[in-house]
Amino acid sequence: MRIAFMGTPEFAVPSLRALVESGYEVVGVFCQPDRPKGRGHKLAACPVKETALALGIPVFQPERIKRPEGVQMLRELAPDLCVTAAFGQLLSQEILDIPPLGTVNVHASLLPRHRGSAPINWSIMQGDAVTGVTTMLTDRGMDTGDMLLRSETPIGATETAGELSERLSQLGAELLIQTLRALEQGKLVRTPQNPDEATYEPKLEKETGRIDWQAGATAIDNLVRGVTPWPGAFTTYGGETMKVFEVRACGQNDGHAPGTVLSADAKNGLTVACGDAILEMTQIQMPGAKRMQARDYLRGHRIDTGVCLGKTEEIR
Repeated sequence: MRIAFMGTPEFAVPSLRALVESGYEVVGVFCQPDRPKGRGHKLAACPVKETALALGIPVFQPERIKRPEGVQMLRELAPDLCVTAAFGQLLSQEILDIPPLGTVNVHASLLPRHRGSAPINWSIMQGDAVTGVTTMLTDRGMDTGDMLLRSETPIGATETAGELSERLSQLGAELLIQTLRALEQGKLVRTPQNPDEATYEPKLEKETGRIDWQAGATAIDNLVRGVTPWPGAFTTYGGETMKVFEVRACGQNDGHAPGTVLSADAKNGLTVACGDAILEMTQIQMPGAKRMQARDYLRGHRIDTGVCLGKTEEIR
């Protein structure tokens, strides 16, 4: 079976490796073009490209695969099947018509819930207890194709999006091989998605990570974990951005205005009032400083109590 693989970030790497290790003929890999990265803004290859080159697989990077040059690249490879995993581009019907066996997508949610480009993040931000991976036959819609196989896993109470993504990438690779084996044996069952059960969440933006201190402790904790490592949770203090990596509830809010800093010292930690509780921000990063435990930061730096985070004025 000749397979063309399409993927870009680290999440897709285990699926690509699994195809090769399982003996499938990967005739080409499509990924996003190299992008500027880091302080020097030098062009950098994505994880899938680096993996493909290390495996000796030809790499193709059209700006848009649905444009004529992308269509021609895929057509010349004559794949029997396409496999996608976090590719980052919608496929046109012209692309979908090329592989006679269709296109199998590895999607990091239990479809039809969490369609879209950031299902792992939104599953945490929305407080899901369970998530998983679904393989599906791609159609022209946004994650609307028929489902093939699903695998579930609980979300850890302190698990971040980065940690969950790593687990789901491995789960997705295993499910992909199970899907292809079933396809070869003629045992795959296509299950249409119920559109009434579908949810769709937008792309992540930097602003997604802004903490709303009016929200409850659980919602803020879910946000912080859901946007770690990117785009990252943040608030403002004295007009500067304070990045927040970890929080925990440590008491009830007895009437303090949400966002008010209640303690800020190495003994008591950095505690802040939110909509329904007191939160300790246990891990932070201030401008010019490293990411560190907030108590360690407070041993050498001052944060004023009585200040309302996210605002410039103090609470009197």
